[in-house]
Amino acid sequence: MRVLVVEDDVALCAMIRRRLMEQGFVVDMVHDGVEAETLAQQGVHDVVVLDLGLPSRNGLSVLRTWRRAGLSIPTIILSARNSWQEKIEGIEAGADDYLGKPFAMAELVTRIKALLRRSYRHNQAPLATSSFTLDEGQQAVLWHDGRSVALTATEFRLLRCLMLSAGRIVTKEYLLDHIYDFDDEHEHDHNVIEVHILNLRKKIGHGMIVTKRHQGYLFQSEATPVVS
Repeated sequence: MRVLVVEDDVALCAMIRRRLMEQGFVVDMVHDGVEAETLAQQGVHDVVVLDLGLPSRNGLSVLRTWRRAGLSIPTIILSARNSWQEKIEGIEAGADDYLGKPFAMAELVTRIKALLRRSYRHNQAPLATSSFTLDEGQQAVLWHDGRSVALTATEFRLLRCLMLSAGRIVTKEYLLDHIYDFDDEHEHDHNVIEVHILNLRKKIGHGMIVTKRHQGYLFQSEATPVVS
């Protein structure tokens, strides 16, 4: 899943990006409000982490612009301004969550995952099917009979995206936008997605990921897996 981090503290921004990448997220970073306002409107991000004290345009102004434009992307405000009045102002501007600085990185990651589940209307945590659980910490599939199957970084991002979208068809273009960095041009190819889907089917069974011809893929969480 793709996260946009908007933070003018370059060191903190890099730290957040590094931690989120370790958790299997694709992360874009910007350091000023004007660039953030434009980038988010591409519509490819799943969550925004937004600092308020930005150069060029402050975070609240950016957030209000997004909401007026109908951009409903889940947004977590980061701010050293922690009074209840300022938190209310942030929520009323359209924020979905508010985290004061300083903060624990683990809490930020947990809040991002919670926002993702809500935005995809997936209430179950952790992500699971009738046969296995997706271990996001180990980036592995944990079968309910005790077996564990390791996933590559790309397989993990792909499976998490499919599981969050369970029951809905997702296109190859959507998957490319949500599991790869913009600069991974050698990976940004429909054939690469097909290869990773094939490899995932070998690990979780062929019945869970259904190909919808000329449309995309459908994850069926209650399908009976046949492990090869």
